[in-house]
Amino acid sequence: MTDLLLIQSSLRTFVLMPAFNWNDTVNLISKLTFRRIWNGTKVLSSYYISKWTKKPIQWGYPISISFEPTTSCNLRCPECPSGLRSFTRPTGMLQKDFFSETIDQLHQELLYLIFYFQGEPYLNPDFLEMVKYASQKGIYTATSTNAHYLNDANAKKTVESGLDRLIISIDGTTQDVYEQYRVGGRLEKVLEGSRNIMKWKKELKSKTPFVFFQFLVVKPNEHQIEEIKKLAKEIGVDEVRFKTAQVYDYENDPNQLIPTNSRFSRYRKDKKGNFQVKNNLNNHCWRLWHATVISWDGLVVPCCFDKDAQHQLGDLKNKSFKEIWQNESYIKFRSQVLQSRKNIDICSNCSEGTKVWGTD
Repeated sequence: MTDLLLIQSSLRTFVLMPAFNWNDTVNLISKLTFRRIWNGTKVLSSYYISKWTKKPIQWGYPISISFEPTTSCNLRCPECPSGLRSFTRPTGMLQKDFFSETIDQLHQELLYLIFYFQGEPYLNPDFLEMVKYASQKGIYTATSTNAHYLNDANAKKTVESGLDRLIISIDGTTQDVYEQYRVGGRLEKVLEGSRNIMKWKKELKSKTPFVFFQFLVVKPNEHQIEEIKKLAKEIGVDEVRFKTAQVYDYENDPNQLIPTNSRFSRYRKDKKGNFQVKNNLNNHCWRLWHATVISWDGLVVPCCFDKDAQHQLGDLKNKSFKEIWQNESYIKFRSQVLQSRKNIDICSNCSEGTKVWGTD
């Protein structure tokens, strides 16, 4: 990718809009303040200077943060450590007092808050109260859910919370296909929850949340791509977006998930017929400069690919975030990315910088 394309890509990420939707775009822009714009300018500038000089320069604070409401989940998806119950780190719930204290440190610079890392957010009983707290700080809020807990009452509370974006994971249009990846899930519950959200948006005359179906394209469901578009139109959600799947053992693909349509795959076959990652893993990473991830118990990790928090860059139980953001561990990790990104385990199967359909 040329530097011009990188700049364009980075600017799109700065406003955090993977695709254009007028209402959603206006809503996001309304969250901008002079301080947030200035912070974003510093972050973007330091990223390019670091990329060109190969020195880990970091100005400003994160534009975007992922905060984990819980590691618990009701489903057993085959490529998810939460679903597989395979974490080495403890399972637990984000406490709202700890959350609010952290947001108080960062809200003046922070533009975008993702209430998701691992687990199902709605399992945390204080989840929507935390959304409301962040919304009152003028932060754009988003979450991703399997929609099994969007009963009528929760759907109403979701709209009232001020949540700006709701991603509903729906990976099939029939139960037999849906459950091949969303193991233990019920498609009818997902559709019921989606209808509840759209009903309350209409009744409360709310433009938010911006609701879209996220369809993780895998081999069992790739034949339903056109069907999910029709289903989304029937339900009335704002959009459908397609996502490529991360497969841990992509060389063998034991769960037979890599789709046959390479347009929707993060992997390609080499001359010997073996799968390899499409990403060239160039020695830079915009995500590492503009975003971070905080686990339910306060561990700061580089990004969402560090699902088991193996690369702990700090602990908010001991230090403030702004101290951690510039500490020796963060500087060392940024330096490693600039020198040899492909040798970092969580980067070896990463989509950041990959130009493939649907990857975010």
